Amino acid sequence: MDKPIIEINGLSKKYQLGEREPYYSLRDEITRILKFKRPTKSREDFWALKDINLSIKQGEAIGIIGRNGAGKSTLLKVLSQITPPTTGTITMRGRVASLLEVGTGFHPELTGRENIFLNGAILGMGRKEIKRNFDSIVDFAEMGQFIDTPVKRYSSGMYVRLAFAVAAHLEPEILIVDEVLAVGDAAFQKKSLGKMEDIGKQGRTVIFVSHNMTSIQALCKKGVWLDKGRIVEIGDMSTLVANYIEHTVNNPNAHGGDNGPLVIKDVCLKNSAGHKTTDYRPGDDLTVEIHYNAREKVVYPSFWIAVTSHYGPMFMASMLYDGSTPTHLQGKGIITCTFPKMPLLPGLYGLQMGVRAQDISEDIVPTREIGLFNIIGDMKDAGFAGANADQMLGNSTKLVIPYQWSLPNGEPRRFQIRSRTIK
Repeated sequence: MDKPIIEINGLSKKYQLGEREPYYSLRDEITRILKFKRPTKSREDFWALKDINLSIKQGEAIGIIGRNGAGKSTLLKVLSQITPPTTGTITMRGRVASLLEVGTGFHPELTGRENIFLNGAILGMGRKEIKRNFDSIVDFAEMGQFIDTPVKRYSSGMYVRLAFAVAAHLEPEILIVDEVLAVGDAAFQKKSLGKMEDIGKQGRTVIFVSHNMTSIQALCKKGVWLDKGRIVEIGDMSTLVANYIEHTVNNPNAHGGDNGPLVIKDVCLKNSAGHKTTDYRPGDDLTVEIHYNAREKVVYPSFWIAVTSHYGPMFMASMLYDGSTPTHLQGKGIITCTFPKMPLLPGLYGLQMGVRAQDISEDIVPTREIGLFNIIGDMKDAGFAGANADQMLGNSTKLVIPYQWSLPNGEPRRFQIRSRTIK
């Protein structure tokens, strides 16, 4: 029986709040020996990870989810050997490439070309391997005309494109990716997710952290849910995401929202008939019903809701943009937002929301996932009758607005997504 490519047993990581990890100089050691100790402040232990046990098979794509501060990035840093565990063991049976922060391992004074060789060497590539993959790395990152420019002049998006391209072309047995892909544009995110899917199909292992629930479901079949440094659940990714979102919506304290003046108590998705559902067809109405409790008078709260795909945000409704912000909220109530005739093709979509204060730099309710829904049916149901509709549209755009062709004979051909109400 083949051994797992990664085995984690009893893994814990402790930090001491307010203190840096000690690095002793010769003077420190002499002082310690002579017992001339300085007064020390009381230190508080913080367990970023606690008793993590996990086994990952070769070729698995594992998604790690959880709120901010749950321990996701710490786990990736320990797996990447950036920081050592406090207790426990990790067995890795393969070469690891990790992309945890934008530009990690890049030198700002060196050019993109020079940094490819530097970063590749840091990640374990030999010079011949880097040369063999050099053109593919540059093409993937779309950096051709800037490759001999010092990276200190790169934008954050250019940094992440080049960094991901190097890590992805290392041909590792294990690829570890934090949510750095959020920095790139939609086209790059799509390309990167496609690359990670290809890596998984090649029998290599991918560990992916993301707050985009649709992205993580598209890439990963198995998931790990972390909370306060501990594993809450391991299992099927779609089931895990559903449980996580239900916990997030029904437990305001999961995002620290229970301490604020405005608490989101529940979120319901309804169709045009007013029935709760998560299944819609192209062109259907989607109503998002938000149940809140303003425990004190909240002045000018601006709600926003975004519809997302696994490539990122698709479109949104925002009171900051349309001027619908109420003068104040107090007590319990319901706010609804309806997206009429959604121009979406079949697929899985997510919903995010947040609430901004009158001072728009302040969050009353931080960004959170509030639901998932399916657009069901096939392309013909939506009005696409072309021979390549299923193949081409399924792998490209998910958003279609009404349009019209004008043919040489003067005959107009109008297109609008057909809708069919679900009862």
